[in-house]
Amino acid sequence: MLNNEDFRKHAHDLVDWMADYLENVEDYPVMASVKPGDIKKQLPLSFSEESESFEALMQDFEKIILPGITHWESPNFFAYFPASKSKASVLAEMITATLGVQGMVWLTSPAATELEDRMMEWMRDLLGLPQSWTGSIQDTASSGTLNALLTAREKISNFSINQKGFGGMPVYRIYCSQEAHSSIDKDVKIAGFGLDNLVKIPVDENFAMIPERLEAAISEDLQKGFHPLFVMAAMGTTSSTAVDPIESIAKITQKYKLWLHVDAAYSGAALVVPEFRWMSAGIEKADSFVFNPHKWLFTNFDCSLYYVKDVQALKNTFSIMPEYLKTGADEEVNNYRDWHIQLGRRFRSLKLWFVIRSFGAEGLRKIIRQHCEWANWLKQQIEIHPEFEMLAPVPVNLVCFRFNNGKMNEQELNSFNEKLLKQINEEGKIFMTHTTLNGKYTIRWVGGHPDLTKAHVERAWEIIKNYIS
Repeated sequence: MLNNEDFRKHAHDLVDWMADYLENVEDYPVMASVKPGDIKKQLPLSFSEESESFEALMQDFEKIILPGITHWESPNFFAYFPASKSKASVLAEMITATLGVQGMVWLTSPAATELEDRMMEWMRDLLGLPQSWTGSIQDTASSGTLNALLTAREKISNFSINQKGFGGMPVYRIYCSQEAHSSIDKDVKIAGFGLDNLVKIPVDENFAMIPERLEAAISEDLQKGFHPLFVMAAMGTTSSTAVDPIESIAKITQKYKLWLHVDAAYSGAALVVPEFRWMSAGIEKADSFVFNPHKWLFTNFDCSLYYVKDVQALKNTFSIMPEYLKTGADEEVNNYRDWHIQLGRRFRSLKLWFVIRSFGAEGLRKIIRQHCEWANWLKQQIEIHPEFEMLAPVPVNLVCFRFNNGKMNEQELNSFNEKLLKQINEEGKIFMTHTTLNGKYTIRWVGGHPDLTKAHVERAWEIIKNYIS
Protein backbone atom coordinates (compact mmCIF):
# COMPACT_ATOMS: atom_id res chain seq x y z
CA MET A 1 0.00 0.00 0.00
CA LEU A 2 1.29 3.46 -0.89
CA ASN A 3 2.26 5.84 1.90
CA ASN A 4 1.79 9.58 1.39
CA GLU A 5 5.41 10.15 0.35
CA ASP A 6 5.21 7.42 -2.30
CA PHE A 7 1.83 8.71 -3.41
CA ARG A 8 3.23 12.20 -3.94
CA LYS A 9 6.17 10.88 -5.99
CA HIS A 10 4.12 8.55 -8.18
CA ALA A 11 1.38 11.14 -8.62
CA HIS A 12 3.94 13.58 -10.05
CA ASP A 13 5.28 10.86 -12.33
CA LEU A 14 1.78 9.96 -13.41
CA VAL A 15 0.89 13.56 -14.26
CA ASP A 16 3.99 13.66 -16.46
CA TRP A 17 2.82 10.45 -18.12
CA MET A 18 -0.66 11.93 -18.64
CA ALA A 19 0.71 15.12 -20.16
CA ASP A 20 2.98 13.11 -22.48
CA TYR A 21 0.04 10.95 -23.52
CA LEU A 22 -2.16 13.92 -24.35
CA GLU A 23 0.69 15.53 -26.28
CA ASN A 24 1.40 12.41 -28.33
CA VAL A 25 -1.95 10.63 -28.52
CA GLU A 26 -2.50 11.40 -32.19
CA ASP A 27 0.62 9.38 -33.02
CA TYR A 28 -0.96 6.19 -31.64
CA PRO A 29 -2.97 3.88 -33.91
CA VAL A 30 -6.48 5.15 -33.19
CA MET A 31 -8.14 1.75 -32.98
CA ALA A 32 -6.71 -1.06 -30.86
CA SER A 33 -5.25 -3.78 -33.06
CA VAL A 34 -5.63 -6.66 -30.59
CA LYS A 35 -7.81 -9.72 -31.13
CA PRO A 36 -10.44 -11.02 -28.71
CA GLY A 37 -8.73 -12.61 -25.69
CA ASP A 38 -5.30 -11.03 -26.32
CA ILE A 39 -5.46 -8.88 -23.19
CA LYS A 40 -7.03 -11.42 -20.88
CA LYS A 41 -4.49 -14.16 -21.63
CA GLN A 42 -1.67 -11.85 -20.48
CA LEU A 43 -3.30 -11.43 -17.07
CA PRO A 44 -2.62 -14.01 -14.34
CA LEU A 45 -5.38 -16.49 -13.63
CA SER A 46 -5.31 -15.54 -9.97
CA PHE A 47 -4.60 -12.43 -7.92
CA SER A 48 -1.35 -11.89 -6.04
CA GLU A 49 -1.22 -12.38 -2.27
CA GLU A 50 1.64 -9.93 -1.73
CA SER A 51 1.69 -6.24 -2.56
CA GLU A 52 3.43 -5.13 -5.74
CA SER A 53 5.29 -1.94 -6.50
CA PHE A 54 3.70 0.94 -8.37
CA GLU A 55 6.51 0.66 -10.92
CA ALA A 56 5.45 -2.92 -11.65
CA LEU A 57 1.85 -1.82 -12.05
CA MET A 58 2.79 0.88 -14.56
CA GLN A 59 5.05 -1.48 -16.51
CA ASP A 60 2.20 -3.95 -16.92
CA PHE A 61 -0.22 -1.14 -17.75
CA GLU A 62 1.97 0.03 -20.62
CA LYS A 63 2.76 -3.51 -21.79
CA ILE A 64 -0.67 -5.15 -21.48
CA ILE A 65 -3.39 -2.52 -21.20
CA LEU A 66 -2.26 0.35 -23.42
CA PRO A 67 -2.09 -1.76 -26.62
CA GLY A 68 -5.74 -2.65 -26.08
CA ILE A 69 -6.93 0.94 -25.82
CA THR A 70 -8.91 2.61 -28.59
CA HIS A 71 -7.82 6.21 -28.33
CA TRP A 72 -10.97 8.27 -28.06
CA GLU A 73 -8.80 11.26 -27.16
CA SER A 74 -7.04 11.28 -30.51
CA PRO A 75 -8.04 14.12 -32.85
CA ASN A 76 -8.03 11.38 -35.52
CA PHE A 77 -10.96 9.66 -33.79
CA PHE A 78 -13.98 10.27 -36.05
CA ALA A 79 -16.15 7.36 -34.90
CA TYR A 80 -19.48 7.02 -33.05
CA PHE A 81 -19.87 10.35 -31.28
CA PRO A 82 -16.79 11.77 -29.61
CA ALA A 83 -16.46 11.59 -25.84
CA SER A 84 -13.72 14.17 -25.79
CA LYS A 85 -12.49 15.57 -22.54
CA SER A 86 -10.29 18.59 -21.90
CA LYS A 87 -7.31 19.11 -19.66
CA ALA A 88 -9.34 21.25 -17.27
CA SER A 89 -11.86 18.45 -16.91
CA VAL A 90 -9.12 15.90 -16.22
CA LEU A 91 -7.72 18.08 -13.45
CA ALA A 92 -11.17 18.42 -11.91
CA GLU A 93 -11.61 14.63 -12.03
CA MET A 94 -8.32 14.26 -10.16
CA ILE A 95 -9.68 16.50 -7.41
CA THR A 96 -12.99 14.65 -7.38
CA ALA A 97 -11.25 11.31 -7.03
CA THR A 98 -9.11 12.66 -4.21
CA LEU A 99 -12.02 14.16 -2.29
CA GLY A 100 -14.12 11.01 -2.63
CA VAL A 101 -17.31 13.04 -2.38
CA GLN A 102 -20.63 11.23 -1.87
CA GLY A 103 -23.24 13.78 -2.88
CA MET A 104 -26.47 11.89 -2.22
CA VAL A 105 -27.95 14.65 -0.03
CA TRP A 106 -26.97 18.24 0.74
CA LEU A 107 -25.58 17.37 4.17
CA THR A 108 -23.13 14.77 2.84
CA SER A 109 -21.36 17.46 0.78
CA PRO A 110 -23.05 20.87 0.65
CA ALA A 111 -20.64 22.22 -1.98
CA ALA A 112 -21.45 19.35 -4.35
CA THR A 113 -25.17 20.07 -4.20
CA GLU A 114 -24.94 23.84 -4.45
CA LEU A 115 -22.38 23.81 -7.25
CA GLU A 116 -24.68 21.44 -9.13
CA ASP A 117 -27.58 23.85 -8.53
CA ARG A 118 -25.59 26.63 -10.17
CA MET A 119 -24.17 24.56 -13.02
CA MET A 120 -27.66 23.47 -14.03
CA GLU A 121 -28.59 27.17 -14.17
CA TRP A 122 -25.46 28.12 -16.11
CA MET A 123 -26.02 25.40 -18.69
CA ARG A 124 -29.73 26.17 -18.94
CA ASP A 125 -28.83 29.75 -19.88
CA LEU A 126 -25.94 28.74 -22.14
CA LEU A 127 -28.27 26.48 -24.13
CA GLY A 128 -31.15 28.96 -24.21
CA LEU A 129 -33.57 26.68 -22.35
CA PRO A 130 -36.66 27.94 -20.48
CA GLN A 131 -35.82 29.82 -17.30
CA SER A 132 -38.33 27.83 -15.25
CA TRP A 133 -36.65 24.49 -15.95
CA THR A 134 -34.46 22.75 -13.42
CA GLY A 135 -32.89 19.33 -13.08
CA SER A 136 -29.83 17.38 -12.08
CA ILE A 137 -26.59 15.93 -13.43
CA GLN A 138 -26.83 12.22 -14.15
CA ASP A 139 -24.61 9.57 -15.71
CA THR A 140 -25.99 9.17 -19.24
CA ALA A 141 -28.85 10.27 -21.49
CA SER A 142 -30.25 6.76 -21.21
CA SER A 143 -30.87 7.42 -17.51
CA GLY A 144 -32.40 10.81 -18.27
CA THR A 145 -34.87 9.30 -20.71
CA LEU A 146 -35.73 6.57 -18.22
CA ASN A 147 -36.41 9.24 -15.60
CA ALA A 148 -38.72 10.99 -18.04
CA LEU A 149 -40.63 7.78 -18.78
CA LEU A 150 -41.03 6.93 -15.11
CA THR A 151 -42.13 10.44 -14.18
CA ALA A 152 -44.66 10.53 -17.03
CA ARG A 153 -45.93 7.12 -15.92
CA GLU A 154 -46.38 8.18 -12.31
CA LYS A 155 -47.88 11.57 -13.09
CA ILE A 156 -50.56 10.10 -15.39
CA SER A 157 -51.42 7.40 -12.80
CA ASN A 158 -51.46 9.84 -9.86
CA PHE A 159 -48.30 8.06 -8.63
CA SER A 160 -50.18 4.82 -8.07
CA ILE A 161 -48.06 2.52 -10.27
CA ASN A 162 -45.12 2.98 -7.91
CA GLN A 163 -47.38 1.83 -5.09
CA LYS A 164 -49.63 -0.82 -6.66
CA GLY A 165 -48.02 -1.80 -9.97
CA PHE A 166 -49.64 -1.85 -13.41
CA GLY A 167 -52.67 -3.97 -12.43
CA GLY A 168 -55.87 -2.46 -13.83
CA MET A 169 -54.02 0.32 -15.65
CA PRO A 170 -54.52 1.22 -19.32
CA VAL A 171 -52.07 0.06 -21.96
CA TYR A 172 -49.77 3.06 -22.29
CA ARG A 173 -48.16 3.84 -25.64
CA ILE A 174 -44.75 5.45 -26.21
CA TYR A 175 -43.71 7.10 -29.50
CA CYS A 176 -40.39 7.95 -31.13
CA SER A 177 -38.99 8.09 -34.65
CA GLN A 178 -37.57 5.12 -36.50
CA GLU A 179 -34.18 6.78 -36.17
CA ALA A 180 -34.33 7.31 -32.38
CA HIS A 181 -31.52 5.97 -30.22
CA SER A 182 -31.90 2.35 -29.14
CA SER A 183 -31.76 3.36 -25.47
CA ILE A 184 -35.47 4.22 -25.69
CA ASP A 185 -36.17 0.53 -26.41
CA LYS A 186 -34.29 -0.52 -23.29
CA ASP A 187 -35.87 2.20 -21.17
CA VAL A 188 -39.38 1.24 -22.27
CA LYS A 189 -38.70 -2.34 -21.17
CA ILE A 190 -37.22 -1.30 -17.84
CA ALA A 191 -40.12 1.09 -17.11
CA GLY A 192 -42.56 -1.80 -17.54
CA PHE A 193 -44.44 -0.54 -20.59
CA GLY A 194 -43.45 -3.49 -22.77
CA LEU A 195 -41.54 -3.20 -26.01
CA ASP A 196 -44.71 -3.94 -28.00
CA ASN A 197 -46.02 -0.58 -26.85
CA LEU A 198 -43.15 1.41 -28.32
CA VAL A 199 -44.41 2.86 -31.61
CA LYS A 200 -41.75 3.84 -34.16
CA ILE A 201 -42.88 6.74 -36.37
CA PRO A 202 -41.68 6.96 -40.01
CA VAL A 203 -39.18 9.66 -40.99
CA ASP A 204 -38.88 12.01 -43.96
CA GLU A 205 -36.11 12.34 -46.54
CA ASN A 206 -33.94 14.07 -43.91
CA PHE A 207 -34.51 11.20 -41.42
CA ALA A 208 -36.63 13.39 -39.10
CA MET A 209 -39.93 12.30 -37.59
CA ILE A 210 -43.01 13.09 -39.68
CA PRO A 211 -45.49 14.85 -37.35
CA GLU A 212 -48.51 13.86 -39.42
CA ARG A 213 -47.58 10.21 -39.07
CA LEU A 214 -47.19 10.70 -35.32
CA GLU A 215 -50.69 12.13 -35.00
CA ALA A 216 -52.11 9.36 -37.17
CA ALA A 217 -50.49 6.74 -34.89
CA ILE A 218 -51.88 8.43 -31.77
CA SER A 219 -55.37 8.62 -33.28
CA GLU A 220 -55.24 4.96 -34.30
CA ASP A 221 -54.13 3.92 -30.82
CA LEU A 222 -56.97 5.87 -29.22
CA GLN A 223 -59.44 4.06 -31.44
CA LYS A 224 -57.96 0.75 -30.30
CA GLY A 225 -58.41 1.65 -26.65
CA PHE A 226 -54.74 2.32 -25.88
CA HIS A 227 -53.58 5.28 -23.79
CA PRO A 228 -50.99 7.45 -25.61
CA LEU A 229 -48.58 8.78 -22.98
CA PHE A 230 -45.13 9.85 -24.13
CA VAL A 231 -43.30 11.13 -27.20
CA MET A 232 -39.52 11.33 -27.52
CA ALA A 233 -38.26 13.83 -30.08
CA ALA A 234 -34.63 13.65 -31.17
CA MET A 235 -32.45 16.71 -31.49
CA GLY A 236 -29.76 14.86 -33.39
CA THR A 237 -30.30 11.16 -34.07
CA THR A 238 -27.38 8.77 -33.72
CA SER A 239 -27.20 7.67 -37.32
CA SER A 240 -27.35 11.07 -39.00
CA THR A 241 -27.96 13.84 -36.39
CA ALA A 242 -31.42 14.35 -37.88
CA VAL A 243 -33.50 16.91 -35.99
CA ASP A 244 -37.13 16.13 -35.29
CA PRO A 245 -39.44 19.18 -35.68
CA ILE A 246 -40.07 19.92 -32.02
CA GLU A 247 -42.49 22.78 -32.63
CA SER A 248 -44.83 20.67 -34.76
CA ILE A 249 -44.52 17.65 -32.48
CA ALA A 250 -45.25 19.81 -29.43
CA LYS A 251 -48.55 20.98 -30.90
CA ILE A 252 -49.60 17.34 -31.16
CA THR A 253 -48.44 16.39 -27.66
CA GLN A 254 -50.28 19.38 -26.20
CA LYS A 255 -53.42 18.54 -28.17
CA TYR A 256 -53.49 14.98 -26.82
CA LYS A 257 -51.90 15.81 -23.42
CA LEU A 258 -48.80 13.65 -23.90
CA TRP A 259 -45.43 14.06 -22.19
CA LEU A 260 -42.83 15.44 -24.63
CA HIS A 261 -39.22 14.48 -23.96
CA VAL A 262 -36.35 15.83 -26.08
CA ASP A 263 -33.26 13.67 -26.51
CA ALA A 264 -30.45 16.06 -27.40
CA ALA A 265 -27.69 13.81 -26.07
CA TYR A 266 -25.10 14.86 -28.65
CA SER A 267 -26.34 17.78 -30.71
CA GLY A 268 -27.69 19.68 -27.72
CA ALA A 269 -24.19 21.02 -27.11
CA ALA A 270 -24.51 23.05 -30.33
CA LEU A 271 -27.20 25.15 -28.65
CA VAL A 272 -24.44 27.14 -26.95
CA VAL A 273 -24.07 28.72 -30.41
CA PRO A 274 -27.15 30.95 -30.99
CA GLU A 275 -27.32 30.26 -34.74
CA PHE A 276 -27.98 26.56 -34.03
CA ARG A 277 -31.02 27.24 -31.87
CA TRP A 278 -33.29 26.65 -34.84
CA MET A 279 -33.02 23.05 -33.67
CA SER A 280 -34.73 23.86 -30.36
CA ALA A 281 -37.66 25.89 -31.70
CA GLY A 282 -40.67 24.95 -29.58
CA ILE A 283 -38.54 23.61 -26.72
CA GLU A 284 -40.55 25.61 -24.16
CA LYS A 285 -43.47 23.26 -24.83
CA ALA A 286 -41.45 20.16 -23.90
CA ASP A 287 -41.68 18.47 -20.50
CA SER A 288 -38.11 17.24 -20.26
CA PHE A 289 -34.76 17.53 -22.02
CA VAL A 290 -31.44 15.69 -21.79
CA PHE A 291 -27.98 16.34 -23.22
CA ASN A 292 -24.46 15.12 -22.55
CA PRO A 293 -21.57 17.53 -21.93
CA HIS A 294 -19.43 14.37 -21.93
CA LYS A 295 -19.96 14.06 -25.67
CA TRP A 296 -19.27 17.42 -27.28
CA LEU A 297 -18.61 19.82 -24.45
CA PHE A 298 -15.18 18.47 -23.49
CA THR A 299 -16.15 17.11 -20.07
CA ASN A 300 -15.04 13.70 -18.84
CA PHE A 301 -17.53 10.87 -18.98
CA ASP A 302 -19.91 10.71 -17.22
CA CYS A 303 -21.89 13.95 -17.17
CA SER A 304 -25.45 14.12 -18.50
CA LEU A 305 -27.80 17.02 -17.78
CA TYR A 306 -31.50 16.24 -17.37
CA TYR A 307 -33.99 19.12 -17.21
CA VAL A 308 -37.68 18.98 -16.34
CA LYS A 309 -40.60 21.39 -16.33
CA ASP A 310 -42.48 19.75 -13.43
CA VAL A 311 -39.81 19.12 -10.81
CA GLN A 312 -42.35 18.17 -8.15
CA ALA A 313 -43.60 15.28 -10.29
CA LEU A 314 -39.99 14.16 -10.67
CA LYS A 315 -39.38 14.20 -6.92
CA ASN A 316 -42.70 12.51 -6.17
CA THR A 317 -41.67 9.71 -8.52
CA PHE A 318 -38.30 8.98 -6.93
CA SER A 319 -38.39 10.25 -3.37
CA ILE A 320 -38.17 7.90 -0.40
CA MET A 321 -37.52 8.99 3.16
CA PRO A 322 -36.03 6.35 5.44
CA GLU A 323 -35.13 7.65 8.87
CA TYR A 324 -31.40 7.28 8.31
CA LEU A 325 -31.46 9.74 5.37
CA LYS A 326 -33.43 12.52 7.08
CA THR A 327 -31.57 15.74 7.88
CA GLY A 328 -32.45 19.06 9.42
CA ALA A 329 -31.86 20.88 6.12
CA ASP A 330 -34.24 18.83 3.98
CA GLU A 331 -36.83 21.61 3.60
CA GLU A 332 -34.25 24.19 2.52
CA VAL A 333 -32.10 22.38 -0.04
CA ASN A 334 -32.12 20.05 -3.01
CA ASN A 335 -31.39 16.45 -2.08
CA TYR A 336 -30.56 15.11 -5.53
CA ARG A 337 -30.87 11.48 -4.54
CA ASP A 338 -34.64 12.15 -4.84
CA TRP A 339 -34.27 13.28 -8.47
CA HIS A 340 -33.32 9.97 -10.08
CA ILE A 341 -32.90 6.24 -9.53
CA GLN A 342 -29.50 6.13 -7.83
CA LEU A 343 -28.95 6.98 -4.21
CA GLY A 344 -25.19 7.50 -4.47
CA ARG A 345 -23.96 10.42 -6.53
CA ARG A 346 -20.60 11.48 -7.92
CA PHE A 347 -19.38 15.08 -7.74
CA ARG A 348 -19.93 15.62 -11.48
CA SER A 349 -20.56 19.36 -11.32
CA LEU A 350 -16.94 20.15 -10.43
CA LYS A 351 -15.57 19.13 -13.82
CA LEU A 352 -18.33 21.01 -15.64
CA TRP A 353 -17.49 24.12 -13.60
CA PHE A 354 -13.81 23.77 -14.51
CA VAL A 355 -14.62 23.31 -18.20
CA ILE A 356 -16.96 26.29 -18.52
CA ARG A 357 -14.59 28.62 -16.69
CA SER A 358 -11.51 27.31 -18.49
CA PHE A 359 -12.91 27.73 -22.00
CA GLY A 360 -15.38 30.53 -21.39
CA ALA A 361 -18.68 30.55 -23.20
CA GLU A 362 -17.16 32.18 -26.26
CA GLY A 363 -14.35 29.62 -26.34
CA LEU A 364 -16.89 26.80 -26.42
CA ARG A 365 -18.85 28.55 -29.16
CA LYS A 366 -15.72 29.06 -31.27
CA ILE A 367 -14.72 25.39 -31.18
CA ILE A 368 -18.22 24.10 -31.96
CA ARG A 369 -18.55 26.59 -34.83
CA GLN A 370 -15.23 25.38 -36.24
CA HIS A 371 -16.21 21.72 -36.00
CA CYS A 372 -19.40 22.43 -37.93
CA GLU A 373 -17.59 24.56 -40.52
CA TRP A 374 -15.03 21.81 -41.13
CA ALA A 375 -17.74 19.17 -41.42
CA ASN A 376 -19.39 21.29 -44.09
CA TRP A 377 -16.04 21.64 -45.84
CA LEU A 378 -15.78 17.86 -45.93
CA LYS A 379 -19.36 17.65 -47.20
CA GLN A 380 -18.44 19.95 -50.07
CA GLN A 381 -15.40 17.82 -50.97
CA ILE A 382 -17.57 14.70 -51.06
CA GLU A 383 -20.22 16.38 -53.19
CA ILE A 384 -17.75 17.47 -55.87
CA HIS A 385 -15.90 14.15 -55.97
CA PRO A 386 -17.16 11.95 -58.83
CA GLU A 387 -16.93 8.71 -56.82
CA PHE A 388 -18.40 9.67 -53.46
CA GLU A 389 -21.87 10.77 -52.44
CA MET A 390 -23.56 12.26 -49.40
CA LEU A 391 -26.33 10.23 -47.81
CA ALA A 392 -27.75 12.69 -45.25
CA PRO A 393 -27.83 16.40 -44.46
CA VAL A 394 -25.22 17.88 -42.12
CA PRO A 395 -27.07 19.83 -39.39
CA VAL A 396 -24.00 19.98 -37.16
CA ASN A 397 -20.71 18.10 -37.55
CA LEU A 398 -21.58 14.56 -38.63
CA VAL A 399 -20.95 13.63 -42.27
CA CYS A 400 -22.67 10.53 -43.70
CA PHE A 401 -21.35 9.35 -47.06
CA ARG A 402 -20.30 6.42 -49.17
CA PHE A 403 -18.24 5.50 -52.21
CA ASN A 404 -20.36 5.23 -55.36
CA ASN A 405 -18.81 5.17 -58.82
CA GLY A 406 -22.14 4.49 -60.50
CA LYS A 407 -21.04 1.04 -61.68
CA MET A 408 -22.35 -1.19 -58.86
CA ASN A 409 -25.77 -2.24 -57.64
CA GLU A 410 -26.85 -1.57 -54.04
CA GLN A 411 -25.68 -4.92 -52.72
CA GLU A 412 -22.27 -4.47 -54.31
CA LEU A 413 -22.03 -0.91 -53.00
CA ASN A 414 -22.84 -2.02 -49.46
CA SER A 415 -20.20 -4.74 -49.62
CA PHE A 416 -17.59 -2.41 -51.11
CA ASN A 417 -18.13 0.35 -48.54
CA GLU A 418 -18.01 -2.12 -45.68
CA LYS A 419 -14.63 -3.38 -46.91
CA LEU A 420 -13.44 0.17 -47.53
CA LEU A 421 -14.20 1.22 -43.96
CA LYS A 422 -12.55 -1.88 -42.54
CA GLN A 423 -9.36 -1.26 -44.52
CA ILE A 424 -9.19 2.38 -43.46
CA ASN A 425 -9.68 1.55 -39.80
CA GLU A 426 -7.18 -1.30 -39.81
CA GLU A 427 -4.44 1.04 -41.00
CA GLY A 428 -4.92 2.93 -37.73
CA LYS A 429 -4.42 6.48 -38.98
CA ILE A 430 -8.08 7.42 -38.52
CA PHE A 431 -11.11 5.65 -37.09
CA MET A 432 -14.69 5.93 -38.40
CA THR A 433 -17.84 3.86 -37.91
CA HIS A 434 -20.92 3.11 -39.98
CA THR A 435 -24.69 3.04 -39.95
CA THR A 436 -27.41 2.12 -42.43
CA LEU A 437 -29.62 4.78 -44.03
CA ASN A 438 -32.40 3.70 -46.38
CA GLY A 439 -30.72 0.30 -46.62
CA LYS A 440 -27.41 1.85 -47.71
CA TYR A 441 -24.20 1.04 -45.85
CA THR A 442 -23.15 4.49 -44.68
CA ILE A 443 -19.76 5.68 -43.45
CA ARG A 444 -20.00 8.16 -40.57
CA TRP A 445 -17.34 10.81 -39.97
CA VAL A 446 -17.68 13.13 -36.97
CA GLY A 447 -15.07 15.50 -35.58
CA GLY A 448 -15.58 16.80 -32.07
CA HIS A 449 -12.22 16.86 -30.30
CA PRO A 450 -11.25 20.19 -28.66
CA ASP A 451 -7.80 19.98 -30.29
CA LEU A 452 -9.15 19.12 -33.75
CA THR A 453 -7.76 21.31 -36.54
CA LYS A 454 -8.66 21.80 -40.18
CA ALA A 455 -5.44 19.92 -40.99
CA HIS A 456 -6.77 16.79 -39.27
CA VAL A 457 -9.92 16.97 -41.38
CA GLU A 458 -7.97 17.49 -44.61
CA ARG A 459 -5.65 14.59 -43.76
CA ALA A 460 -8.62 12.32 -43.08
CA TRP A 461 -10.12 13.16 -46.47
CA GLU A 462 -6.82 12.41 -48.22
CA ILE A 463 -6.61 9.03 -46.48
CA ILE A 464 -10.17 8.17 -47.53
CA LYS A 465 -9.55 9.18 -51.14
CA ASN A 466 -6.28 7.27 -51.37
CA TYR A 467 -8.11 3.98 -50.75
CA ILE A 468 -10.11 4.26 -53.95
CA SER A 469 -7.46 5.82 -56.19
